[in-house]
Amino acid sequence: MLLFKRILLIALGVSLITSFHSCADNSQPKDIAATPEQLQEKIQQHLSEWMSSGENRVADSITITNKELLASVYGANGYQPVWSKNGRWLPVADSLASFINNARYFALFPEDYFDTLITGNRARIIADSLGKTDSKDANLWFATDILLTNAVMQMVTDLKLGRLPNDSVSLRKDSVLAPAFYQQQLATLLQIQSPATWAAALEPQLKAYTQLKKGLHHFLETAEFKKYTKVPASAKGADSAVFFTRLQTRLYEAGYIAADSVKADSSTLADGIKKFQKEAGLTVDGKAGEVTIRMLNLHDQEKFMRIAITADRYKLLPEQLPEQYIWVNIPAFNLRLMDNDTLRLTSKVICGKPKTRTPVLTSKITNMITYPQWTVPTSIIVKEILPQLKKNPGYLAKKNFSLINGKGDEVDPFSVDWSKYSKGIPYRVVQGSGDANSLGVLKFNFNNKYAVYLHDTNQRYLFGQAYRAMSHGCVRVQEWRGLMNQILDWDSAYVQPAKNFTRVDSVAKWLNNKEKKGIAVKKPITVYIRYFTCEANKDGRIVFYDDVYGEDKWLREKYYAGK
Repeated sequence: MLLFKRILLIALGVSLITSFHSCADNSQPKDIAATPEQLQEKIQQHLSEWMSSGENRVADSITITNKELLASVYGANGYQPVWSKNGRWLPVADSLASFINNARYFALFPEDYFDTLITGNRARIIADSLGKTDSKDANLWFATDILLTNAVMQMVTDLKLGRLPNDSVSLRKDSVLAPAFYQQQLATLLQIQSPATWAAALEPQLKAYTQLKKGLHHFLETAEFKKYTKVPASAKGADSAVFFTRLQTRLYEAGYIAADSVKADSSTLADGIKKFQKEAGLTVDGKAGEVTIRMLNLHDQEKFMRIAITADRYKLLPEQLPEQYIWVNIPAFNLRLMDNDTLRLTSKVICGKPKTRTPVLTSKITNMITYPQWTVPTSIIVKEILPQLKKNPGYLAKKNFSLINGKGDEVDPFSVDWSKYSKGIPYRVVQGSGDANSLGVLKFNFNNKYAVYLHDTNQRYLFGQAYRAMSHGCVRVQEWRGLMNQILDWDSAYVQPAKNFTRVDSVAKWLNNKEKKGIAVKKPITVYIRYFTCEANKDGRIVFYDDVYGEDKWLREKYYAGK
């Protein structure tokens, strides 16, 4: 094991990203060493001179943007090469090169770590090591040593923190790694000499992440990274003939229809679409709607991008999750209640429309309310209710809404001149409790700046639909009663039951009597609302969901460009 004695303190925010700059000629002057000992001396000299110079390029085409960290690592070891010794390519270097070529198994991109250049250099260096050449090029060995070390530094960041920026929602406390951490990780890799074992220790240890990794292995065994015909988003904004031609070609490429040489009729296209929709878990209607087209364009390369983005989203989570928590995944339209990695309850949910999105957040459920009233948010009043009031003030009565002034008194909507309002109204709009209330009969409250919550609904039939982005931002829960009972059961140790009733009995009585009651949750339960477009299922396979808000598309363009 190589020992490192010192490391320079550098700006913690410096990126480890390495950029590529092409040039017309990637060749560089050779510096031939006649003996292994001379090669060692020349590599050491090149490393020392390069680290102390103002040069940031190696191999004439690769620019290293975090040279300070490399200088500290090499300087701590007297500028000795890390991956070779006396003209011998070390086994750990060979293992690392192979690991980089197979980086996809860790949701990484080989091209981020110089895979092509290292592979070519590796073959030449191994030939040198085996004595198949009469002389050894010190420039080649020196440049390759830097590339491998820098690749390790970058992988430490990508494996530990991911490639997405930290934010206030993630709650991670180690958004920047100390320079000494990189030094320690390099030393660990050189000691254990197993890049896969080393990399796994840097990744999240969450059960869901481990399952995603297993699913990734299954995915890569059968994935075909080839380009498929991209179908336009719809036939409306494009030439209709082009849309249907590409749709037919795409269905043919995936084996959903038998021919592409002659124009398919509408029945053939519909049958092919139905086959795809059934396989993708979509509503099977044979129509080429926006969701179907988005999922049809999700080929294996795009799926790997989703996996990589999802893996990075896991890396934004705290290293340990609470023993008990609620997990809402917006693209999956699903809620899970977890207890020490055991799934206690799962439920379909309805999330916000793309125009009124359910926000990503972390909070804690502190109370529940039976037969709640709904105070309509200002945004909904302005966009939906006010235009209706201008047409017919009787709209409020039809929807069981009341108009309340600042004193708490109810106001007759026919007595208000609605034409003078456009950006808001000086009243609250409240929907009374009852079976017709939009919140249903139970509401789960948690503090957040978006005024959203989990709740029942008076439109329970909508849970039968596959696409459930339909709310104004709140999350409607199909299995609200099971969720309520489990929260009460967990909370029972902190609350003294009243008379001969358990808390569950009391709440059941209030629901049966249609009473509005507040129920304090003495041990608040954490709720995570997240946006993960894929996850591993119980069979160890990865399931992909529609990028309903286009969040993955945005992240790909901003942080994974060119992949």
